[in-house]
Amino acid sequence: MSFPALALFDLDGTLLDSAPDFVATLNRMLAECGEPAMALEALRPHVSKGARAMLAAGFPRLDVATRDAMIPAFLEIYQQELARHGAPFDGIEAMLDAIESAGCRWGIVTNKPEYLAVQLLPLLGWQRRCAVLVGGDTLPVRKPDPLPLLHAAMQLGLSADDCVYVGDDERDILAARAARMPSIAALWGYRLAEDDPTTWQADVSAATPQALLDPAAWPKAP
Repeated sequence: MSFPALALFDLDGTLLDSAPDFVATLNRMLAECGEPAMALEALRPHVSKGARAMLAAGFPRLDVATRDAMIPAFLEIYQQELARHGAPFDGIEAMLDAIESAGCRWGIVTNKPEYLAVQLLPLLGWQRRCAVLVGGDTLPVRKPDPLPLLHAAMQLGLSADDCVYVGDDERDILAARAARMPSIAALWGYRLAEDDPTTWQADVSAATPQALLDPAAWPKAP
Protein backbone atom coordinates (compact mmCIF):
# COMPACT_ATOMS: atom_id res chain seq x y z
CA MET A 1 0.00 0.00 0.00
CA SER A 2 1.17 3.52 -0.76
CA PHE A 3 -0.10 7.04 -0.56
CA PRO A 4 -1.58 8.58 -3.71
CA ALA A 5 0.94 9.96 -6.19
CA LEU A 6 -0.43 13.40 -5.33
CA ALA A 7 -2.31 14.23 -2.11
CA LEU A 8 -4.18 17.50 -2.55
CA PHE A 9 -5.40 19.47 0.45
CA ASP A 10 -7.65 22.38 1.25
CA LEU A 11 -5.72 24.92 3.34
CA ASP A 12 -7.78 26.68 6.04
CA GLY A 13 -9.40 24.14 8.33
CA THR A 14 -7.61 21.18 6.76
CA LEU A 15 -3.86 21.76 6.85
CA LEU A 16 -3.85 24.98 8.81
CA ASP A 17 -5.66 26.04 11.96
CA SER A 18 -5.88 29.63 10.76
CA ALA A 19 -8.86 30.64 12.91
CA PRO A 20 -6.59 32.45 15.43
CA ASP A 21 -5.23 34.64 12.62
CA PHE A 22 -8.73 35.38 11.36
CA VAL A 23 -10.14 36.24 14.78
CA ALA A 24 -7.22 38.63 15.32
CA THR A 25 -8.09 40.22 11.98
CA LEU A 26 -11.78 40.52 12.71
CA ASN A 27 -11.20 41.84 16.22
CA ARG A 28 -9.02 44.64 14.87
CA MET A 29 -11.90 45.65 12.62
CA LEU A 30 -14.44 45.36 15.43
CA ALA A 31 -12.27 47.52 17.69
CA GLU A 32 -12.05 50.20 14.99
CA CYS A 33 -15.86 50.25 14.91
CA GLY A 34 -16.17 50.36 18.69
CA GLU A 35 -17.61 46.85 18.82
CA PRO A 36 -16.71 44.16 21.39
CA ALA A 37 -14.22 41.47 20.44
CA MET A 38 -15.41 38.12 19.10
CA ALA A 39 -14.40 34.89 20.80
CA LEU A 40 -12.23 32.47 18.85
CA GLU A 41 -14.68 29.59 19.25
CA ALA A 42 -17.52 31.75 17.95
CA LEU A 43 -15.67 32.50 14.70
CA ARG A 44 -14.03 29.09 14.17
CA PRO A 45 -17.06 27.37 12.53
CA HIS A 46 -17.26 30.11 9.87
CA VAL A 47 -13.63 30.15 8.73
CA SER A 48 -13.91 27.59 5.91
CA LYS A 49 -16.83 29.55 4.44
CA GLY A 50 -14.56 32.50 3.59
CA ALA A 51 -14.27 36.22 4.24
CA ARG A 52 -17.94 37.00 3.59
CA ALA A 53 -19.07 34.45 6.15
CA MET A 54 -16.60 35.65 8.75
CA LEU A 55 -17.64 39.28 8.28
CA ALA A 56 -21.29 38.23 8.55
CA ALA A 57 -20.50 36.50 11.85
CA GLY A 58 -18.64 39.53 13.19
CA PHE A 59 -20.97 42.23 11.85
CA PRO A 60 -24.42 40.59 11.77
CA ARG A 61 -26.28 43.92 11.94
CA LEU A 62 -24.74 45.24 8.72
CA ASP A 63 -26.32 44.56 5.34
CA VAL A 64 -24.61 42.34 2.76
CA ALA A 65 -23.46 45.21 0.53
CA THR A 66 -21.81 47.02 3.45
CA ARG A 67 -20.03 43.85 4.57
CA ASP A 68 -18.88 43.07 1.03
CA ALA A 69 -17.33 46.53 0.85
CA MET A 70 -15.27 45.59 3.94
CA ILE A 71 -13.63 42.56 2.28
CA PRO A 72 -10.55 44.45 0.93
CA ALA A 73 -9.83 45.86 4.40
CA PHE A 74 -10.37 42.43 5.94
CA LEU A 75 -7.84 40.86 3.55
CA GLU A 76 -5.34 43.69 4.07
CA ILE A 77 -5.41 43.25 7.84
CA TYR A 78 -5.35 39.46 7.54
CA GLN A 79 -2.20 39.75 5.42
CA GLN A 80 -0.54 41.41 8.41
CA GLU A 81 -1.69 38.61 10.72
CA LEU A 82 -0.63 35.69 8.49
CA ALA A 83 0.70 32.78 10.59
CA ARG A 84 1.21 35.06 13.62
CA HIS A 85 -1.26 33.12 15.74
CA GLY A 86 -2.33 29.99 13.83
CA ALA A 87 -0.36 26.84 13.07
CA PRO A 88 -0.76 23.51 11.29
CA PHE A 89 -3.21 21.20 13.02
CA ASP A 90 -1.67 18.63 15.33
CA GLY A 91 -0.49 15.69 13.26
CA ILE A 92 -0.31 17.52 9.92
CA GLU A 93 3.49 17.75 9.81
CA ALA A 94 3.82 14.03 10.58
CA MET A 95 1.33 13.21 7.83
CA LEU A 96 3.16 15.37 5.27
CA ASP A 97 6.47 13.78 6.31
CA ALA A 98 4.97 10.33 5.76
CA ILE A 99 3.72 11.27 2.29
CA GLU A 100 7.12 12.66 1.31
CA SER A 101 9.03 9.73 2.81
CA ALA A 102 6.98 7.39 0.62
CA GLY A 103 8.18 9.25 -2.47
CA CYS A 104 4.79 10.86 -3.08
CA ARG A 105 3.91 14.53 -3.45
CA TRP A 106 1.36 16.87 -1.93
CA GLY A 107 -0.19 20.17 -2.92
CA ILE A 108 -2.83 22.72 -1.99
CA VAL A 109 -6.08 23.71 -3.70
CA THR A 110 -7.71 26.51 -1.72
CA ASN A 111 -10.32 29.21 -2.24
CA LYS A 112 -8.00 31.64 -0.43
CA PRO A 113 -6.62 34.29 -2.82
CA GLU A 114 -3.46 32.95 -4.41
CA TYR A 115 -1.24 35.82 -3.24
CA LEU A 116 -2.12 35.11 0.40
CA ALA A 117 -1.57 31.37 0.05
CA VAL A 118 1.80 31.99 -1.62
CA GLN A 119 2.85 34.28 1.24
CA LEU A 120 1.83 31.66 3.80
CA LEU A 121 4.02 28.86 2.46
CA PRO A 122 7.43 30.23 3.56
CA LEU A 123 5.99 31.25 6.93
CA LEU A 124 5.12 27.58 7.46
CA GLY A 125 8.32 26.21 5.90
CA TRP A 126 6.33 24.65 3.06
CA GLN A 127 7.54 26.65 0.06
CA ARG A 128 9.89 23.88 -1.18
CA ARG A 129 7.66 21.02 -0.06
CA CYS A 130 4.35 21.95 -1.67
CA ALA A 131 4.41 20.54 -5.21
CA VAL A 132 1.53 22.62 -6.58
CA LEU A 133 -0.64 25.48 -5.33
CA VAL A 134 -3.95 26.61 -6.80
CA GLY A 135 -5.69 29.58 -5.16
CA GLY A 136 -9.24 30.80 -5.32
CA ASP A 137 -8.40 33.32 -8.05
CA THR A 138 -5.80 31.30 -9.97
CA LEU A 139 -8.53 30.28 -12.43
CA PRO A 140 -11.82 31.91 -13.46
CA VAL A 141 -13.67 29.41 -11.22
CA ARG A 142 -13.08 28.01 -7.74
CA LYS A 143 -14.39 25.15 -5.61
CA PRO A 144 -16.94 23.56 -5.73
CA ASP A 145 -16.10 23.69 -9.43
CA PRO A 146 -13.79 20.73 -10.19
CA LEU A 147 -11.44 22.68 -12.46
CA PRO A 148 -9.00 23.82 -9.71
CA LEU A 149 -8.46 20.19 -8.64
CA LEU A 150 -8.01 19.00 -12.21
CA HIS A 151 -5.68 21.92 -12.93
CA ALA A 152 -3.48 21.00 -9.97
CA ALA A 153 -3.21 17.41 -11.21
CA MET A 154 -2.49 18.49 -14.78
CA GLN A 155 0.27 20.85 -13.60
CA LEU A 156 2.17 17.73 -12.51
CA GLY A 157 1.17 15.59 -15.46
CA LEU A 158 -1.25 13.48 -13.42
CA SER A 159 -4.88 12.44 -13.79
CA ALA A 160 -7.64 12.62 -11.21
CA ASP A 161 -7.15 8.89 -10.58
CA ASP A 162 -3.60 9.58 -9.37
CA CYS A 163 -4.80 12.02 -6.69
CA VAL A 164 -6.87 12.24 -3.53
CA TYR A 165 -8.42 15.49 -2.29
CA VAL A 166 -8.75 16.21 1.43
CA GLY A 167 -11.01 18.99 2.71
CA ASP A 168 -13.15 20.06 5.66
CA ASP A 169 -16.04 21.67 3.79
CA GLU A 170 -18.83 20.22 1.66
CA ARG A 171 -17.69 22.19 -1.38
CA ASP A 172 -14.34 20.38 -1.16
CA ILE A 173 -16.06 17.03 -1.50
CA LEU A 174 -18.41 18.31 -4.21
CA ALA A 175 -15.40 19.51 -6.21
CA ALA A 176 -13.65 16.16 -5.83
CA ARG A 177 -16.75 14.21 -6.86
CA ALA A 178 -17.22 16.41 -9.92
CA ALA A 179 -13.55 15.87 -10.81
CA ARG A 180 -13.98 12.08 -10.31
CA MET A 181 -11.17 12.32 -7.77
CA PRO A 182 -11.22 10.22 -4.56
CA SER A 183 -11.90 12.35 -1.50
CA ILE A 184 -11.43 12.46 2.26
CA ALA A 185 -13.61 14.54 4.59
CA ALA A 186 -11.35 16.13 7.22
CA LEU A 187 -13.52 15.96 10.32
CA TRP A 188 -11.00 17.87 12.43
CA GLY A 189 -11.71 21.07 10.50
CA TYR A 190 -14.24 23.90 10.72
CA ARG A 191 -17.96 23.18 10.48
CA LEU A 192 -21.20 24.92 11.34
CA ALA A 193 -23.53 23.08 13.70
CA GLU A 194 -25.89 22.28 10.83
CA ASP A 195 -23.17 20.80 8.62
CA ASP A 196 -23.44 17.02 8.38
CA PRO A 197 -20.36 15.41 6.76
CA THR A 198 -22.16 12.08 6.47
CA THR A 199 -24.26 13.62 3.69
CA TRP A 200 -21.27 14.84 1.67
CA GLN A 201 -20.57 11.40 0.18
CA ALA A 202 -16.80 11.54 0.66
CA ASP A 203 -15.02 8.27 -0.06
CA VAL A 204 -13.44 8.32 3.40
CA SER A 205 -13.86 10.40 6.57
CA ALA A 206 -10.90 10.97 8.90
CA ALA A 207 -11.31 12.15 12.48
CA THR A 208 -7.69 13.34 12.83
CA PRO A 209 -4.62 13.83 10.63
CA GLN A 210 -3.00 10.96 12.53
CA ALA A 211 -5.61 8.65 11.01
CA LEU A 212 -4.04 9.35 7.61
CA LEU A 213 -0.53 8.25 8.57
CA ASP A 214 -1.42 4.78 7.29
CA PRO A 215 -1.51 4.65 3.47
CA ALA A 216 -4.25 2.01 3.73
CA ALA A 217 -6.58 4.71 5.11
CA TRP A 218 -6.47 6.60 1.81
CA PRO A 219 -9.13 5.82 -0.84
CA LYS A 220 -8.12 4.49 -4.23
CA ALA A 221 -9.69 5.30 -7.58
CA PRO A 222 -12.11 2.59 -8.72
